Amino acid sequence: MTGLRVTPARRHGRDRLYVSLPGGRNVAWYDRESGRVNLVVERHRADVLEVLAPYLTGEVTVGPPPVPTSAELARLSLRPDDDLAPNRPGEALYAVPDADAGPSRRFRSDPSRTELAAQRLLGDGLDRLEDAGWRILHSVRLPGADHIHHLAFGPGGVLAVHTLAARRMRVRISDPMVRVGRGRPEPVLRLTRRRAERATFALAAAVRPVLAVAGAARLDALPAPPDIRIVRDDEVPALARLGGVLKPADIEALYATARDRRTWLRA
Repeated sequence: MTGLRVTPARRHGRDRLYVSLPGGRNVAWYDRESGRVNLVVERHRADVLEVLAPYLTGEVTVGPPPVPTSAELARLSLRPDDDLAPNRPGEALYAVPDADAGPSRRFRSDPSRTELAAQRLLGDGLDRLEDAGWRILHSVRLPGADHIHHLAFGPGGVLAVHTLAARRMRVRISDPMVRVGRGRPEPVLRLTRRRAERATFALAAAVRPVLAVAGAARLDALPAPPDIRIVRDDEVPALARLGGVLKPADIEALYATARDRRTWLRA
């Protein structure tokens, strides 16, 4: 057979090469990380291996696609309205009406816009962790009109990330209070812990609180709280080095549970 087409794509943080018929139907894909050629249509085996030959490296296994896990089956059965995976960073803030644009506010920053910018900045950084095997959810709504800004699932465990907007301002942390610029101290660490505790209850798994400070000119956190990881926005890539807690199957199972809106009704 001739005419098979090879198309590169990235799915769930993995590099794949899809092999399709002229009409567009996929007959196989090659997962570079696992070194496996997954055959959807067995009778095309010889042609698939021929067209993939220039791309295959190392030891390669060939066979049918793996049987879906329980987490994958749950994802496939999830209704679109219950799926939190499409949420954008700061999703909850998109519904906030624009602040009054009258003369009295013309030269004042809109707090919701500032917060949205910070959550988008942190969210973009977290999304890039998917290349290291992490899965990310944004703006997870909790009962009581509260939200977890970001949830990260990866080899280093489950992280509930609270974003603190502090563009060009000094941040002073004295557990549990946090002061941004000249503003009043707020019990931000208490809130960060509470959200992680609620996530732990909903997921039945340990969730570590993380405070991510976006855009601060200076960050003072002495003494550092022992139970909360504090990072600046430019330190988010370092989270990719965390490991030794969850295996890939555990990551996928927890992510599948967390992306279901109904999970959080009991939080």
